[in-house]
Amino acid sequence: MTDRKKAVVTGGSTGIGRGITYCLAEAGYDVVFSYRNNKESAAQVLNNLIKSWPEGHFFMLEADFGKRGQEKAFFDKAIECLDGLDLLVNNAGVTLKDSIFDLDEEQMDSLLNVDFRSYVLLMKEAVTYMAAKKIRGNVVNITSTRADRAYPKDGLYGAVKAGINRGIQSFALDVAPYGIRINNVAPGATKRLTPEEMEMQKDSVHVKKIGYLSERIPLERYGLPEDMGNAVVFLASEKASYITGATLKIDGGLTLPGMPETPEESQKGWGASKKEISWTSRR
Repeated sequence: MTDRKKAVVTGGSTGIGRGITYCLAEAGYDVVFSYRNNKESAAQVLNNLIKSWPEGHFFMLEADFGKRGQEKAFFDKAIECLDGLDLLVNNAGVTLKDSIFDLDEEQMDSLLNVDFRSYVLLMKEAVTYMAAKKIRGNVVNITSTRADRAYPKDGLYGAVKAGINRGIQSFALDVAPYGIRINNVAPGATKRLTPEEMEMQKDSVHVKKIGYLSERIPLERYGLPEDMGNAVVFLASEKASYITGATLKIDGGLTLPGMPETPEESQKGWGASKKEISWTSRR
């Protein structure tokens, strides 16, 4: 194996995970990424893309973290593929949007297993390996701005993400003496589809929502998977060597404002009102 850094990314075949995997490969990491069995074709497309580069070792492994016992088996196989570890990115997740009146226990258990339990168990595996091998490594978890901004029907999902945000503050203290850092990236509205997928689904509710909401985000665009990937690369780099226990919100300012206070703000969004600005040199 090479001296390149080594990263493991869960849920790396599509959406934000695809952007993270691509950015890490571009930054010079060898990468193992997981996919669920219904995402194999997307995983293969990504794997072929990054394997076309002249350097690096890249592996795709199937794992379903909704099933108990998958975490350790996946981690052991990933370490075997990479022969080391510098970075774990917990990204695999499921979304549950139901009111308290309609919560389904089976769906609730799946969410808790994938979005919370697997994150904690994989963090445990990663930091134990790093500490034992004296690797001053990193963990980055993907959470959500819904952790601290409430919306209808996301009580459970938001609570789980908030739990990870709070949990890593203590976990970061546990591992700091070993030179290991743990941080989170909290995306806002993020475009998870490729341009080709956007074109194929241009009449779908999801794509229409992207157009509607983009105009109302203060920076006037949806986030891209690469925005999250670049943040992960930064947090795992020496440029962020004094950052630990932090959650970095990346949402284009979406969650900054409170409730719209005028009809114009309600219709156009907080970031849309502009006036002409002039500047005159005082020399």
